[in-house]
Amino acid sequence: MRILATAPLRGPGLAALRSMAEVIEEPWITGPTEPIRLLSSKDLAARLEDLGADVVICEADSVKGPVLDLPLVAVGSTRGDPTNVDLPAATAAGVPVLRAPARNADAVAELAVGLLVACTRSIVAGDRDVRKGDVFAGGTIPAQRYRGWQLAGRTVGIVGHGAVGRAASWRFEGLGMRVLTCDPYAPDATHTDLDAMLPHCDVLSLHAAVTPDTIGLVSAERLARLPQGAVLLNTARAALHDLDAVTAALASGHLAAAALDVASVEPLPAGNPLWDVPNLYLSGHCSSSPGALFRNLHELFRANLARYLAGEPLLNQVDLGRGY
Repeated sequence: MRILATAPLRGPGLAALRSMAEVIEEPWITGPTEPIRLLSSKDLAARLEDLGADVVICEADSVKGPVLDLPLVAVGSTRGDPTNVDLPAATAAGVPVLRAPARNADAVAELAVGLLVACTRSIVAGDRDVRKGDVFAGGTIPAQRYRGWQLAGRTVGIVGHGAVGRAASWRFEGLGMRVLTCDPYAPDATHTDLDAMLPHCDVLSLHAAVTPDTIGLVSAERLARLPQGAVLLNTARAALHDLDAVTAALASGHLAAAALDVASVEPLPAGNPLWDVPNLYLSGHCSSSPGALFRNLHELFRANLARYLAGEPLLNQVDLGRGY
């Protein structure tokens, strides 16, 4: 069996994967300053044919059209949500699609905590003042200008109680925060009704998947249910919030701050209204920790390859009949 891996794979288990199949690595991310390289479906199909590869493991290359016309054994998408794969076409072609759930749950949860601290302790503004020599601007001291929160004793509401939501929960609890969770599909969530949870939340942290039910979930009406001066965090997907409503809530002061790791268009174009919102923190879709992410991925696909060779059911398989 020959695997083309355009997703970076590393860690001690990579040797185990290599012992089971020939692995050809052509990663789309190499050095920290090298341009990324993503393949179109046409180019990916051509490369697979050139190599005689029957498995592809990829992060964001387009797995559609001509790729799925090839006699592939499997497609491994190194994403929790394999948006780079044409699932209907893969299902019709009988090609198993494997995903990587919870691949970066800890990394995303850690960023959510970091963004919350940035929002509530004026870290960015303080850094800017120090660099400008304005620590005592206008005869004031930083403690006057930046009246930060103490997070201990505050309440955070987590929307989506899956792998990332759970990883965020215990981290917020470790800060001394009261944690509420809302997820109609998680039996151990504290709430199934988001509207009932919102009035109790000093912080709202979004960790839900994008579905027809969650698009625009955080609307103007729901933001109004939050207490005055609440903080919004979104390290999941931009489709979960109504950006105009968030911008208006920040401008009015109903939201004290918001931190977004995601935007509907990335990178943000010049002239986007987000650039002019002072109490908004943007982190540029960096919630994944590549080092840990790449180390985790090889084990997910090594285990599945072992199952395939043994004729056992595959783990984390996605198709339109099975769902996920």
